[in-house]
This record gives sequence, structure tokens and C-alpha cells, in this order.
Amino acid sequence: MEPKTVLYEVTDHVATITLNRPEVMNGFNQEMLDDFELIWRTVKTDDDVHVVVLRGAGERAFCTGMDVKEGIDRHPNVWSRTDPGEYLSPKLNQVWKPLVCAVHGMAAGGAFYWLNEADILICSDDATFFDPHVSYGLTAALEPIGLARRIPLGETLRIALLGLDERLSAARALQIGLVSEVLPREQLWERADELARIIAAKPPAAIQGTVRAVWESLDATRTQALRTGLSYTQIGNPAGKAAVDRSAVPRRQWTLR
Repeated sequence: MEPKTVLYEVTDHVATITLNRPEVMNGFNQEMLDDFELIWRTVKTDDDVHVVVLRGAGERAFCTGMDVKEGIDRHPNVWSRTDPGEYLSPKLNQVWKPLVCAVHGMAAGGAFYWLNEADILICSDDATFFDPHVSYGLTAALEPIGLARRIPLGETLRIALLGLDERLSAARALQIGLVSEVLPREQLWERADELARIIAAKPPAAIQGTVRAVWESLDATRTQALRTGLSYTQIGNPAGKAAVDRSAVPRRQWTLR
């Protein structure tokens, strides 16, 4: 696999994806959509990959959404057009390997395709989050719909409706639960890698079953979700338990402040 717009490497069961268009603040174009279609297919089928870390190259931004100068390919028939998320989003591609997102600088608009589906989302203290759609006369729909499933509705609507006139700070993102940790910029990538490696060391059958059960529960009633979750434990637990020497499981703990 040789993606053109990102850097991709796998080390110790961790696939690290670096958005690599810093000259346009890592905005996605059709080439990046095509790259991610291939990446998620590879991640899904490569059992050497247990966890994914996503980050952005350059100093200014994690990603500012679609590259408006290049744009993306649009089918001439409006009813045949697809959501860019069908290329970019791991869960829409049925990838149940955890995604750790490490955000620095600006994260805007289409960046939320990834942020909305991150299993762990951390950021640097210089990170800002916003959605510019309405400021340009565009309906903000796809990104806020995903965002409303991870932060309070009022916070989602504030981001969507204020557009370019307000940016969510890293501190505020932590307050509302958009991110779980804020770090100095120089520690961000190392911390993301550390979290990924901790997860990658656990039995992948248990990890992937957990991710799938929790995400699929968002589309189900509580009773349906519990019944499906029970079946996932019956499927995944034998494989996961067989991979663990219970007496050797480390008892290390730390407190997240």
C-alpha cells in the first residue's frame, strides 16, 4: 500500500496514520478519500494491526476539512452522490480496531468525520475546534449529526451555528467531554502512541468486540443493545481469554487528572 496523501506505518501492532498535506492544513481531496478507502480496508483485514493512531503533519492544523480549492469528485447525478464519510470514517467502514486521535492546532469541518468516531480523543493545549459551514452559506449537517452522539446537543449546536465566529478551546473541549486529555504540544504524539500500545497489548478479540458492541449500541434500543452485547461476549470471550495468562496480568494503575 502506497498512499499519496498520508504516511502509514505499522509498529508493534499500532498503525500510525499521519495526514500529510500540511501546505493546505491537511485538508482532504479526492486522493485522500481514495487513500482512506484503501487504508480502512487494509486495517480491517490486517490482523497485525490492533490499534490505529491518527495525527496531522505540520504546525498549524490537524485538519481543516475539505480542500476547497481542489474539492472532491462529485457524481453528476445528485442522487448518486456519496458522503465523504463513507471513505474517511472507520466505523462506517466497519473497522472495529480502536482509533486514537491526537489533535493539534485547528480541527474544523470535515475533520469531525474522524473525531466523531475516535475511541480516544486527546489534544494539545493549542488545539481549537470549529465548524465553518454556515459562515459560507452551507448547511452543517453530517458533521454535527455525528458530533451530537458524543457531546451534549447544546454544545453541538453552538459549534454548528456560530461557524467561524467562535472556536472551542482545548480547555472547553475537555470540559464538555469532546476530548479526554489535554497535553503540551511536544507531548501529544508520544502520549497517543503510549495509549495505543497499552491497548494493543491486550487481546484483540476482546478489544474489537468491546468497540463494536459499544458503537453499535448507539443505533439500538437499550434492550436490543444488551442482547447483542451478550452475544458478542459469547463470541469473543473464548478467544480473548485463551490469549491471556490471568496470573501475569499487570496490576499497574494510574489516576487521570
